[in-house]
Amino acid sequence: MPRIAHQSMADFMSINSMLEGSSAQARAMDRMYGLQRHFYDLSRAYYLLGRDDLIKALHPPKTGTVLEMGCGTGRNLVAAAKHYPAAKCFGFDISTAMLETAGRAVQRNDLGGRVELAQADASDFSASKIFGVEYFDRVFFSYTLSMIPAWQTAIEQGYNALKPGGELHIVDFGKCEGVPAPVKSLLDAWLRRFHVTPRQDLGKWLQALRTKTGADVSVRPLFRGYAVAAKVTKPQT
Repeated sequence: MPRIAHQSMADFMSINSMLEGSSAQARAMDRMYGLQRHFYDLSRAYYLLGRDDLIKALHPPKTGTVLEMGCGTGRNLVAAAKHYPAAKCFGFDISTAMLETAGRAVQRNDLGGRVELAQADASDFSASKIFGVEYFDRVFFSYTLSMIPAWQTAIEQGYNALKPGGELHIVDFGKCEGVPAPVKSLLDAWLRRFHVTPRQDLGKWLQALRTKTGADVSVRPLFRGYAVAAKVTKPQT
């Protein structure tokens, strides 16, 4: 790795630590979803709410490009490819087990020519290296930020991968401000079992991103706060 060879020892150790962290996260995800991936979509259909609305809201240019960060089983990518038949869709995940399932879903739906998959870490990736594509018209996260430790960095990476005027879409668990307390307690306990942490300050952090970049930001609760939907539009220049 010539680029690393020219770094200081401290930089080298930092880079090595990041690589080890990504590998550890990948192994953790493979352990968690090695079996679950076979029934993941069926079981999650009842509580990962708002995913289809996110896909319908993407509206990429007719022959545009769409990237999902943390594509899991490929369920959303397949839906997006079907909903926008002229668009090219890309997705990556840190889990090889999930990618195997996603690959089968892509082939089963005869989308091999329009959907590309790769393994990558959402908080440290290069789209040009893994896909040969520098920027995308649309980037989205669907119930993945709550599972990514460095979720703020992942959002920045996704935003930086947008073309001018491109849009970043997010749907994930919300603050549950309108959900009855007993239901919220049960949901919190269930999510903890799967190492899922709702990002309570997502809206505040996106507003800080707007101040920093000039992006247009909208954030709204869904289903009495059970979920949250957000859209970040990159300035044209």
